[in-house]
Amino acid sequence: MEFSLPAIVVISFLFLGVAFLYSSVGHGGASGYLAVLSFFTVAPALMSTTALILNLLVAGTALIAFARAKHLMSRLTWPFVLTSVPAAFLGGLLLVSAHVYLISLSAVLLIAALRFLFDIRAPGEITSVMVPSLLISLPVGAGIGFISGLVGVGGGIFLSPLFLIMGWADAKPTAATSAVFIFVNSLAGLTGRVARGGLEVGLLLPLLISAFLGGLLGSRFGALRYSNRTIRRILGLVLLIASAKLFLTLP
Repeated sequence: MEFSLPAIVVISFLFLGVAFLYSSVGHGGASGYLAVLSFFTVAPALMSTTALILNLLVAGTALIAFARAKHLMSRLTWPFVLTSVPAAFLGGLLLVSAHVYLISLSAVLLIAALRFLFDIRAPGEITSVMVPSLLISLPVGAGIGFISGLVGVGGGIFLSPLFLIMGWADAKPTAATSAVFIFVNSLAGLTGRVARGGLEVGLLLPLLISAFLGGLLGSRFGALRYSNRTIRRILGLVLLIASAKLFLTLP
């Protein structure tokens, strides 16, 4: 699918902003990229592939920044990752109709919008990590991983609110765990698409550059400071509009 030069420039700038905002909280930005692409005429297969590739780049950058800042806790992270990877692969392997994909994407964007429009925080400051049992973390990881692979997101928009609501970790350890979760699930989802021959790659180079720059700046900002609440509200509103647009224009 070809884009005009003005469209490429606009999308690149929008992706830079999305990558900055998402990486500041340890996310890869897939739901944001999908929201941007939903305003253009882009095939579902290309949308999901593009989002996953950019997710790998931005979440990987965020992971390095949060790990260097010593926010990554392996005992909190690995149980969720263990089952999410094969589940994300299966989700990426599954071929669904464009109608089903767009309905699923609309729901995911709505959840992402609510995530940014309303602060979801644990009550008070957590003084010790409350690691959930394997009976909880393993099935939760598998469920989120499958949805991530199917739609083309990393799953951080589901995992982060859950961590904060349940009081399993503070914001920065949650962001670090989300970055790992998103990176491995994006890779598994892409692998599933390659396995079924559904990997479509459009004009990615300018998008990769803009997403990398946004992710580099945002992850450093997020690892050392807290992100701006007003800007996150604006991002939530954009996601909400994109979700409504997809739902109202379903075939």
